Parts: sequence; C-alpha cells; structure tokens
Amino acid sequence: MTSPTRFNPSTQTISLNCNLDASTHPERPDPPVPVDGVTFGIAAMSENSPHGGEMHLDGDEVLYLISGHANVVFLDNSEEDVEMRPGDGLVVPRGVWHRVDILEPCQIVYITPGPNNEFRPLDSDG
Repeated sequence: MTSPTRFNPSTQTISLNCNLDASTHPERPDPPVPVDGVTFGIAAMSENSPHGGEMHLDGDEVLYLISGHANVVFLDNSEEDVEMRPGDGLVVPRGVWHRVDILEPCQIVYITPGPNNEFRPLDSDG
C-alpha cells in the first residue's frame, strides 16, 4: 500500500506478501485467500469450521483468542488438545493437522502462512 489504509477486521482480511506489502481482501470462511506470505485477520466464530481439519505447509500458524472459548484439536499425532480462553495464544507448527472446535462463540486473531494450505472434508457423520 502506498498510503495509510483503514480496514475493518470484521469484514476484511489483510494479506502480507513475501515483501511484506499489505493488501485487503473480503473476510470469508475457510479456505482463506491464497497468499504467498501470510494472512492476518480476526475470525468471529459461533460454530466449527466447515472442514474436518487443516494443515499449513508454508509455516507456523499463530492463534490468539480475544473472546469466547475454543479447543484446538490436533489430528494424526499424539499432541494433546489445547483449550483456549480469552488472552490465550497458540503457535500451531508447520505441517500439523488441526481444527478449531468452538465451545462458545469467539473471536480469534489468526496469522496463517500460505499459499500451500490443505483442508479435509467433514466426516459424513458430523
């Protein structure tokens, strides 16, 4: 961006490319806008994501819970789930399958690497 740009984190996401140049995008549910860099935003979630898990191949994902209550579930490994309450932060390592289960409506700040992200479909029974 060449001049200061205001953005609304409830309706827009910011992407930072590898040169750290920022762009705005409309906020949307997963999958995120593919960016060769990172995507920064605030997700207001009242129900679980519309996928059965995600993995980020390009780097670690950073999560910070502003409000509500969530549980980060790690898939395909022996990592224990992480319960998150307001003020909690979590780094999800590169290449680890995970999902965020919403225990009560919440707002989560995320910094997600890209563009190589993978998503699993929901199980047929849930």
